[in-house]
Amino acid sequence: MDTLLFIIVALNIGLSYYAWQKPNIFMRYCLNPYDIIHKKQFERIISHAFLHSGWMHLAINMLVLWSFGTALLQYIDFFFEGGTIPIFLILYFGAIIASSINDIAKNKNDYTYNAVGASGATSAVVFACIFFAPWHKLYFFGIIPIPGIVFGLAYLFYSYRMAKKAADNIGHNAHFWGAVFGFFFFPVIKPGLIEFFINQLIKF
Repeated sequence: MDTLLFIIVALNIGLSYYAWQKPNIFMRYCLNPYDIIHKKQFERIISHAFLHSGWMHLAINMLVLWSFGTALLQYIDFFFEGGTIPIFLILYFGAIIASSINDIAKNKNDYTYNAVGASGATSAVVFACIFFAPWHKLYFFGIIPIPGIVFGLAYLFYSYRMAKKAADNIGHNAHFWGAVFGFFFFPVIKPGLIEFFINQLIKF
């Protein structure tokens, strides 16, 4: 199963690096809502998630993906015997699409708007892990332990507020909707997991 994560990480690194050398490729495949809607370049909805703005952006997303993706694959393997890889891929690519919809609708007539990065997908992976283990500690800034469910609520509130302010160039909308998609993905495809989540939640 680690092979799957290795392939996804390798694709992100390889495609990002290639696009950095060729700015025309970078601009052709980033998320540009105007071109998606008016020029029917729908491939941008997926391709932008395999491009990153720089090494730091790429490293953070891939570190989060590898760390939480490893745990998530184990959860999927336990609850969905035999369907681990396809289910993870549906979650991952579904989150890329779901996290892009708001920005596409909001900026469909703004030809200057561009976005890249796998943040929507990685947020979905993190929040799927929170669903399965809500009290598992996440380490804020790598040192401060916070229960996953508490971190998740704070993260959603922060992303929502920052998206409203639009005061920086970070895709807070993608973070928010990717997280929501990841959290609700598993109880939607297997409603019996709602009881599992509640049982985990009351074990505090």
